Amino acid sequence: MPEQPTTATLRSRVRVPLRFGDGYRVDAELVTFHGLADGQEHVAVVLGPVGEPGAVPLVRLHSECLTGDVFGSARCDCGPQLREAVERIAERGGVLLYLRQEGRGIGLYNKLDAYALQDQGLDTYAANTALGLPEDARDYTAAAQMLRALDVERLDLLSNNPDKAGQLRDLGIDVRDRVPTGVFTTAHNVRYLRAKVLQTQHTLPLAELADMADIAKPRAV
Repeated sequence: MPEQPTTATLRSRVRVPLRFGDGYRVDAELVTFHGLADGQEHVAVVLGPVGEPGAVPLVRLHSECLTGDVFGSARCDCGPQLREAVERIAERGGVLLYLRQEGRGIGLYNKLDAYALQDQGLDTYAANTALGLPEDARDYTAAAQMLRALDVERLDLLSNNPDKAGQLRDLGIDVRDRVPTGVFTTAHNVRYLRAKVLQTQHTLPLAELADMADIAKPRAV
């Protein structure tokens, strides 16, 4: 079991009204921290009622994705997952941790280099490996610190990724349940999603993704 992270402390809390392109609106509290293990400027987005007696908050660890979250790229499902998570957490009460871990931790430029290799036929994980980079470089120590600073020790995790739940449990966070997200497929991301199932056991419908991947294949003319 990894060494338990040192304590992080709250730095600031500020109310921010969130507005999405489809018209959805919700007020959130954005929280910053001192003492995070990796030194990054991660942000907690607190939504809905949190801290009520007996309630287990819904939490999502969302890794930053400039292309998907900001520019609406269809090569991944990050933007739709972020939008869905905000609404689902606000309805129930919980926290979205927005983690500065672009490209599964390899950074924006490396992610775009990996995209170029994917255009040549490699899947998302093989492309990272071809660049001499980890398939997934993310570490959730800072996430555990943030949750403890917010007095969240027990949670339900909104994620299709078993590694997120496993790392949090190893860091001493009680993950009661892992709640799957929606499935957001496009003609451009279906092979990416299928690779997640095959390589890292994400909980997505493999048969459905296989059918869509076949439909998305370029056809000879």
